[in-house]
Amino acid sequence: QVTCIEVVEAYVERIKEVNPLINAVVKDRFEEALQEARQVDKLLSEGPGDDCLEEKFPLLGVPITVKEAFSLYGMPNTSGLVNRRNVIATSDATVVSRLKQAGAIPLGVTNCSELCMWYESSNRVYGRTNNPYDLQRIVGGSSGGEGSVLAAACSVIGVGSDIGGSIRMPAFFNGVFGHKPTTGVVPNDGQFPNAHGVRTSYLCTGPMCRYAEDLEPVLRVMAGPGVSKLKLNEKVSLEKIKFHCMDHDGGSIFVSPVDKEILQAQKKVVEHLESDLGVRVQRVAIHKMKYSFQIWSAMMSSKDSEGQEAQRFTDLLGDHGKPVWPLWELMKWLVGMSSHTLPAIALGLTEKLVNLNVSGKAKLVSMGKSLQEEMEALLGADGVLLYPSHPTIAPKHHSPICMPFNFAYTAIFNVLGLPVTQCPLGLGSEGLPLGIQLVAAAYNDHLTLAVARYLEKAFGGWVLPGKV
Repeated sequence: QVTCIEVVEAYVERIKEVNPLINAVVKDRFEEALQEARQVDKLLSEGPGDDCLEEKFPLLGVPITVKEAFSLYGMPNTSGLVNRRNVIATSDATVVSRLKQAGAIPLGVTNCSELCMWYESSNRVYGRTNNPYDLQRIVGGSSGGEGSVLAAACSVIGVGSDIGGSIRMPAFFNGVFGHKPTTGVVPNDGQFPNAHGVRTSYLCTGPMCRYAEDLEPVLRVMAGPGVSKLKLNEKVSLEKIKFHCMDHDGGSIFVSPVDKEILQAQKKVVEHLESDLGVRVQRVAIHKMKYSFQIWSAMMSSKDSEGQEAQRFTDLLGDHGKPVWPLWELMKWLVGMSSHTLPAIALGLTEKLVNLNVSGKAKLVSMGKSLQEEMEALLGADGVLLYPSHPTIAPKHHSPICMPFNFAYTAIFNVLGLPVTQCPLGLGSEGLPLGIQLVAAAYNDHLTLAVARYLEKAFGGWVLPGKV
């Protein structure tokens, strides 16, 4: 009904209209995108039948955006690090290449937190990204530019990565869908920083989008041959899923209590599942979840099976140059002379403290392995866990500094290697998005994706900012 050039022009105009407010797209490639759209229209006008094209190019002409931490040819690839402000990608990250080969058209790259290790997307290269539902609120991190750009209807699909909730937090705060796949299925190649050592088992690349039905086709393209490990062709009978529900982590001293509105939204989901599907949602209390932050921190900094140390954050901050001294950077920051953000400096300081308690760390790593076994046993081949995405709705800018460990609600599932779909549940009383995490056992991504599609129909999914 419309040409590809019309679609791409519409998205380009939309970005030009709202990006001055949200600062999500940090570098565009509009001219190249329009040229690629013309080529798509030419292909459609003279090419073979639609079925043949659909099979070869499942995302033909679909506008996408890419987190700036991923290499996209000709685009910057700084990850918000001032040292890298002149780095331009000379190739495409594997997932970006796969999406392009499937016909997708990248419009540009989007903002992230410095070195992708904080849940406010702000850095000294591009500044701060704002939430389309309230410009005074955060977009989450580290794939915050993607969350914001999708929520503001500036893109169809986003490429995100997640080592502690970096897909799911922005998806939650911005009211869109995000999927952290089972670990090791979608390649992480071509992003900076990439995971090394034990962290290769925790970092996941995945899709973000406004509509639940888009998650699966994009995941198929991103996974490439690895998609065979997932059961995406299996038909899911929702009535046969064993649903479990946990309202909070059990009361960690490091994490805020869960907001009443978030609990209420989760309660509505439980009631709807029980009344509409006739299932019984089993309430569970998994004691070790109370130590989510400590387990994540210990496992992130542990040695891998070959005894290789995890890469230090302070080395990454130096980016192959001199190592950064966090205490010295803090002194410089206080007088406005550091090129790093306060969260990055703070992370460098806490990293040193975590590594001081060797025996305590070993106990927490052991607890993490035990929790993983407990979760896999609970969920099995047909289980889905409902769990809060974050203790609060999108906080105001800078406030994460006061509660820095709230990301534990998403982070725990990275070290457990479980697939999680973040699902929006409409807007709360302040007009800000609500949502829920859907968790399954490893390689059961098809279950969480099916439940997300179901909940989108029941609760309305993405809501255009400013509509209410």
